[in-house]
Amino acid sequence: MTETRSVRVTYKQDWPRYNAAQTNERDHVEQMLRGLCAGIQSPPQTGRGQRRLPLADLVFAAVLKVYGTMSARRSASDLRACEARGSVEKAPHYNSVLRCLENPALTPVLKQMIEDSAAPLASVESDFAVDSTGFSTSVYRRWFDHKYGREMKEATWVKAHAMVGVVTNVVTSVNVTDSNGADSPELPALVAATDQHFDINQISADKAYLGHANLAAIEDVGAIPYVPFKSNSKSDGSAAWRRMWGLFMYKQADFLTGYHKRSNVESTFSGVKRVFGGAVRSKTPVAMVNEVLAKLLCWNLTCLVHAMYEMGIPEPTFSTAEVG
Repeated sequence: MTETRSVRVTYKQDWPRYNAAQTNERDHVEQMLRGLCAGIQSPPQTGRGQRRLPLADLVFAAVLKVYGTMSARRSASDLRACEARGSVEKAPHYNSVLRCLENPALTPVLKQMIEDSAAPLASVESDFAVDSTGFSTSVYRRWFDHKYGREMKEATWVKAHAMVGVVTNVVTSVNVTDSNGADSPELPALVAATDQHFDINQISADKAYLGHANLAAIEDVGAIPYVPFKSNSKSDGSAAWRRMWGLFMYKQADFLTGYHKRSNVESTFSGVKRVFGGAVRSKTPVAMVNEVLAKLLCWNLTCLVHAMYEMGIPEPTFSTAEVG
């Protein structure tokens, strides 16, 4: 009788480079974040009254607060240190930082910053994975359940739909919805946003993203869609559908090799929550969305730092970026 043993695959860690990236991460994050914020234009202010702080400084402060995983009040001393180093003109009051997060105009700014922060890794990323994950909140939804005759409640949460590179786990595009946001309709926009900065070779996703429009959207950018078919799926469909059906049915080993890269998006979400927390402090819907986006931006900056030390990627300055 032949004995079968499972072998655990391990990956060697270059500890000196890893340690250097970890111990110098904070300094690089501040420099890169300052460069990303430099292109943010403040809206014009007319009339009398106190001059508003530059929007770039407010966004910098809001993202740095999220990076430090502390409340706005406890982050105040960190912002004063940034002011002394010249990273901001003046450290904003903590209430100003919170109001910035509650501004709906900040959402597209943060999305673009996430995409811009991922762009320097275009030379190493060509395969991508997509999925969604939830971030819990402290806000509860309550209702009276007539079946059980009592009040019921459940915590609300926000949902991040993201595309990530499978080598560095950098987030290349993202959209944040409420907990009811479906996965499948989000894919075409994520593909289009990633295609602006990356040469996409393949995209892996689970069955929730299976659909004619999604397969076509991936093939339209010259990529191969590794999305598994369901048990009741048929072979008839669009050209993209038929091509992937043949690969899925008759070359399963090749299909699974591409599909299993999807596990990297799970690693990304796990890393974001481990480092920056799986819950949001914000209470309003807009601020919740912006806080999640800030977490993902912070994650991207840490990915860049590790790529600098472990892959030799030059440190980006983002000095010419225009956001907003």
